Amino acid sequence: MSGEHKSLGHIRLTSHSGGVDAPPIHWGAPTAAERGPVIGTTGVRAHRNVIGTHSGSYSVYRALAVAAGALARDHRADLTNTSPTDHIGPYPQWGDPKAIVSLDPWGATVAESFPDKIAAGYDIRPTIAVTKAHVILPEIAEAIEKGRLVPDGKLLLPSGAALVTKAAVEPVWHLPGVAERFGCSEAELRRVLFEETGGMYPELVTRSDLEVFLPPIGGQTVYVFGDARDLADPTVELTARVHDECNGSDVFGSDICTCRPYLTHAIEECIRGTQRGGVGLVAYSRKEGRALGEVTKFLVYNARKRQEGGDTADQYFARTECVAGVQDMRFQELMPDVLHWFGITKIHRLVSMSNMKYDAITGSGIEVGERVNIPDELVPADARVEIDAKMAAGYFTPGPVPDAEALRKVKGRGLE
Repeated sequence: MSGEHKSLGHIRLTSHSGGVDAPPIHWGAPTAAERGPVIGTTGVRAHRNVIGTHSGSYSVYRALAVAAGALARDHRADLTNTSPTDHIGPYPQWGDPKAIVSLDPWGATVAESFPDKIAAGYDIRPTIAVTKAHVILPEIAEAIEKGRLVPDGKLLLPSGAALVTKAAVEPVWHLPGVAERFGCSEAELRRVLFEETGGMYPELVTRSDLEVFLPPIGGQTVYVFGDARDLADPTVELTARVHDECNGSDVFGSDICTCRPYLTHAIEECIRGTQRGGVGLVAYSRKEGRALGEVTKFLVYNARKRQEGGDTADQYFARTECVAGVQDMRFQELMPDVLHWFGITKIHRLVSMSNMKYDAITGSGIEVGERVNIPDELVPADARVEIDAKMAAGYFTPGPVPDAEALRKVKGRGLE
């Protein structure tokens, strides 16, 4: 057969045997050595100590590259000069098995933490990368032009570029801890994950000895304004936003929601707070369309615009539930983990109106001071439906909450 790979042999189905040479994982151990490495390699199966593979949703693209002959199955990453640009942790939360359950706190420093294992042939890969960047947004340039922000040549350049540290984080789930967060049994979680992915990972139900899962979902990116070490100091003012992905607004500027305006407003607040001696953080999670996906989101848009009576705030959540079966699947229970990775114990200014995010953060033991809403002048006209519906549903607002009559008024434009 043309393009057939000679390396392909018989298929190995998962069972309770295997992993005889796999280092154990002791989740929540206080040091990397005691915790052990996370090994999701597809090369030496005896070394694997997790369910799934690295790279989250991109593991499927890796499979395509292997199938196409563009990537060797036995490729090993050369980690020379890839170490983090900033020193982060370890913090007390890293040794608390309940504080962090959805990421590997030692995932950024595997080359430094497990050199002996890597030298012995174990394919241990980072699940976190930390680097530097210049972030350039037209909204920040506009803030400089209007005098709201003043370049300092260190954090904010005259060009409008903001100098940041950014970290990319892949999901690494400790299944017992994830199950506890969601109030279900580990057995139930494993079975539903197996069934609802069409049986993609049999080890979920055949390998109860493997407690760590690398799910094929998007991760998150964290942007830090100022010194990342200050995030763990509760005496340093922290301005923070946790933001869920919205490609239509964040990237393309669609005006049906407030996502990009709120994101850029938060970045401006982070810069301003850092310039006065604080530190800023924006955590961006890949949870497109309330984790329902963009196809579902666009179907809901059509349903809202075409419903009898027009696009009104009183039907905002109902239209989503009609299509998706739920109003929201972002489930913020796992979101605070990345904050604990940075050692955060207090957020002085939380740039968010979401009650779900606030409850998740404070419920995880992080103190929140002031809550910062989006200014009315930044709310696009077609997004008034969204913001009014959310305020009526309990989202934070320092102003009046829309009443039933106000929610019934048509505020969203039609499709034509």
